[in-house]
Amino acid sequence: MSFNPKILLPAVLIAFACTAVAAERDSPTIARTQAVLQKSAAVGRALGLLQTRDGASAARVSTRDQFVARDVMVDSDGTEHVRFNRTYAGLPVIGGDFVVHSRNGKLKATSQTQRSALNLGTRAAIKATDAIVNAGVEFGGGFVGSPTASLVVYARDPAPKLAWQVAFAGFDETGGAIDSVYIVDANSGKVLDRWSTIETQRVRGAVCLSTDNTPATGLGKSLYSGDIAIGTTACGASFDLKDQTRGRNYVTDLLNATTGKGKIFNDIDNVFGNSTGTDRASAAADALYGAAATWDYYRDVHGRLGINNDGVGALNRVHAGFGYANANWSDACFCMTYGDGDGVNIGPLVALDIAGHEISHGVTSRTARLIYSRESGALNEANSDILGTMVEFRANNPLDTPDYLIGEQIYVSNPGNTKALRWMFKPDLDGLSPNCYSSNLGQLDVHFSSGVANHFYYLLAEGSGPRTFSGVNHTSPTCNGSSLAGITRAKAEKIWYRALTVYFTSNTGYAGARAGTISASNDLYGLNSIESKAVAATWSAVKVN
Repeated sequence: MSFNPKILLPAVLIAFACTAVAAERDSPTIARTQAVLQKSAAVGRALGLLQTRDGASAARVSTRDQFVARDVMVDSDGTEHVRFNRTYAGLPVIGGDFVVHSRNGKLKATSQTQRSALNLGTRAAIKATDAIVNAGVEFGGGFVGSPTASLVVYARDPAPKLAWQVAFAGFDETGGAIDSVYIVDANSGKVLDRWSTIETQRVRGAVCLSTDNTPATGLGKSLYSGDIAIGTTACGASFDLKDQTRGRNYVTDLLNATTGKGKIFNDIDNVFGNSTGTDRASAAADALYGAAATWDYYRDVHGRLGINNDGVGALNRVHAGFGYANANWSDACFCMTYGDGDGVNIGPLVALDIAGHEISHGVTSRTARLIYSRESGALNEANSDILGTMVEFRANNPLDTPDYLIGEQIYVSNPGNTKALRWMFKPDLDGLSPNCYSSNLGQLDVHFSSGVANHFYYLLAEGSGPRTFSGVNHTSPTCNGSSLAGITRAKAEKIWYRALTVYFTSNTGYAGARAGTISASNDLYGLNSIESKAVAATWSAVKVN
């Protein structure tokens, strides 16, 4: 059978290719142009493979499919990994994305969760307005604006369905966003799936009011990490809280609003905060420090330049809402948002591991795009806990010593670190998260079902024996009674990140995570290596077999 899938190249590929001649004397530009052309050629080769019988079968290609290349990775040995989004008859396919792995023009494998080629009608039996009503029964009446509905193909389940994707926007009583997406069967009207999202105005970068725009180094007197050096920008006689050296990450005061980009922090003496909540800039210093530490971690450990790997920083909004005891990443505004907590039990949510967690949600949105429900949502949440914790270990701040507790710094009173949002080494310490996998795991809230992946990662990095971090005993019993030594954080973080960026797709679940991390370990350390065997044994230790 012959196929003719179509491809839409990212504009940046075309733009770089067109500047090749003009860049003859600019070595860095030549290198960038060559890299872009290499990726463009990889996309072409992957498309060619999709038109072969083996490639079409492996990627579950139908004659009504079209593909958009979203990301390309090329290994040092020439192995190419091209990530595609899929549409069917012009409709987005939720769960239809995949990665083509090839070398020397020969297909090695594909990574995906779609079970079979699509073959379904695209005429909806129920109207968009009816789908909105059905979804609205679950969301309730507290939405703002007008809900929207668009047709999609829903391919997360074994039997793909035509569906309406319905989006509601709203806020809770503290000003926290509770926006939601619902997937409604376009024939029966049944709600098939739902997950949380945040939509607001997209903001990329701030503009200094001065023409100086000169990089500077300021002092942050933070809430949680002590006195820290932070990147700022000289603007005439004052300084903006904007880090020129890390993609122009910047921090604004949302002034307890729930939307908008806020007002950038500016100071005359280049000192931000006073180490207490009486100065609104104290939390801002934490936020920028967290953004810088996370930037440095991804750059130095994984060779990634920012969330989108394009060298562009993001907006960090602090002081959101009133009593908002949460923090979030928004793909729509390319920004992090931090609440102040209730001020009684919880303080501002700008601790280092939380910043790393939220920014890592952004990295997921630019790579695997793990859908935020069921088991893929568990892995999405666990990925942020895992990589946010690795940010904390790399920063090694003496006032926020590294550990596998999430968010312990934000508690107003927490002697002995007896409180935390999550406990990676023994997730059930929160009373809700399971340590071990079970078939009904996907029915839990993703913040709880993530515990199994967190437990896996801790065991892989540190092992099951007694360990102490931040004065807390981290002994981590396995689910099958085995004893594990751990392969070190340095190896575990490399394996996890490669699995996320190369093998995970939007609907990857725990079985796929096991397969993906074993493949990543084989790539990094060799087929049947000690590390690969350890990855398999560790998944078995949390009952993912």
